[in-house]
Amino acid sequence: MRKVPSLKFNYRNLISNYKHQITISFVTLVLWIIFLVGAPRSFLRLEIYQSFMITIPYLAVLALPLTLVIISGEIDLSFPSIMGFCGWLMAFVFDITKNLALALLISLLMGLLAGAINGILITRFKIPSLITTIGTMFFWRGLTNVCSGGWGIQLIEAKGQILHQLLVGRVFGVIPAETFWTIGIAIVLWLILNRHKIGGYIYYTGDNEEVAKMMGINTNRIKILVFSIVGLCSAFSAILINLETLYLYPTLGEGYMLPALAAVFFGGTPPTGGVGTIFGSLIGSIAIGILEAGIVAMGLTGFWTQLVCGLLIIIAIILHSYIAKGGR
Repeated sequence: MRKVPSLKFNYRNLISNYKHQITISFVTLVLWIIFLVGAPRSFLRLEIYQSFMITIPYLAVLALPLTLVIISGEIDLSFPSIMGFCGWLMAFVFDITKNLALALLISLLMGLLAGAINGILITRFKIPSLITTIGTMFFWRGLTNVCSGGWGIQLIEAKGQILHQLLVGRVFGVIPAETFWTIGIAIVLWLILNRHKIGGYIYYTGDNEEVAKMMGINTNRIKILVFSIVGLCSAFSAILINLETLYLYPTLGEGYMLPALAAVFFGGTPPTGGVGTIFGSLIGSIAIGILEAGIVAMGLTGFWTQLVCGLLIIIAIILHSYIAKGGR
């Protein structure tokens, strides 16, 4: 008679297989409880969670594709500048043509192209991604400043259009559409990483590129792909911000680099490559979003954000290291 596996055995397998995700979720929950106790007047109000559903998606849409780049063993520091230029381009095209669909399409294609340029420079010219993206970061930010002249652009006429409602409208009059777009992007990237052969190629490339090449994987193509996805999502995040605020700020994108990287690293994706999860980066984005709002709600100055954020990342890294060693 075959022995039926016990429930205890399955439970232990569940903990073992998802220990990183469980740890991240637990730390985020503890963080939320701390702010709930420390600032109940803010964290017991519905308005702050509606605010989270608007602001956290901007960060998550950047952090989720960035996870793919870091898993592949590379780094991208140019995405905030790509975000800024694509945001300006979208606003500029709309201001001239009044055609929102055309403006969105051109902005997304520009983001895709900017990301692909990063990948091509890195793979074809063998320039380290850190150096490459520092260079393109200054290039796209400088181009944004030159083109905008430091002036913003009003987007009031976009309000009420179908695409505006579809992208940043309120579902049931309460839930911001940005939340659903973020969940959709997370699902698509999770499927690519976990249910498609490309996901395996990304992990192999980051784990050991030479072995991946011996297996027949076109690692150059994989890197161009993941950088292109980052560029595309950077443009999409800029579009969401533009349509939500109905204004193009020439400084768009500034201030997102460190939070996005923190969300990825806190989510369990190390800078060494070959390891990482989309779920972890999504939870990391939520944690960073809660952290930034919670510090202000508790009456602390914004200067505390970087300090606490850095401490949170260090604690997360220690926990991940401890778990990886089996608690030894």
